[in-house]
Amino acid sequence: MRIGVIGATGTIGSRVVTEALGRGHHVTAFSRDATRIEEARANVIWKSVDVLDAAGVAAVLPGLDVLISGFQLGNGARDIADTVRRSIADPTVHATAARALVKALESHPRTRLIVIGGAGSLEIEPGLVLADSDERLHGILAALGLPEEYAAAVRGGRDALNVLRQSNRLWTYFSPAQDIAPGERTGRFRIGGDQPVVDADGRSRISAEDAAVALVDEAELPRFVQRRFTVGY
Repeated sequence: MRIGVIGATGTIGSRVVTEALGRGHHVTAFSRDATRIEEARANVIWKSVDVLDAAGVAAVLPGLDVLISGFQLGNGARDIADTVRRSIADPTVHATAARALVKALESHPRTRLIVIGGAGSLEIEPGLVLADSDERLHGILAALGLPEEYAAAVRGGRDALNVLRQSNRLWTYFSPAQDIAPGERTGRFRIGGDQPVVDADGRSRISAEDAAVALVDEAELPRFVQRRFTVGY
């Protein structure tokens, strides 16, 4: 399978590249400036692309079976403070990127799209998503060590999902667990739909490595076309 990964230097995107290569797939890894990348692994090539440029994305789609977008404003940040600053600078960019990706697929309707989004669009109770509940959202952000201002970025991810839901393309939206960070690849997790998957302690958590496993699983065997899914321990 030929898999494209936008945001291939990011926390999740880089692990998707590694996971896909480990399974024998051919990967085209995309970054805003791929000229800086030194890559020695087999079956991966790097190319530059701007996810906000629909024509540019369309130009790199030929030959790809699946395009996984791990675009995040925090990609390439120096530290957590820089991540927050980048992420809240323009929360509307998530929906803008989703529209550009959908537009790019107009000329390649058979290419599947998997967008790595956020957990804020998951339902905390039937019909109510986390992004629409300030009290609950601010509490979770505080527990994760993030400021209340980060709520704008969370809502941006929700808006991107709504863009995809209006499309008839072969899209899938992935909401990771609320607590996601580099860790261990176990290959053992549970899959959910529109509600968070929580452990015995009520925590919604997943390692970036296991998130990559779930994403490549979906690339290989699609189960959530025109749907969202999530994972957790």
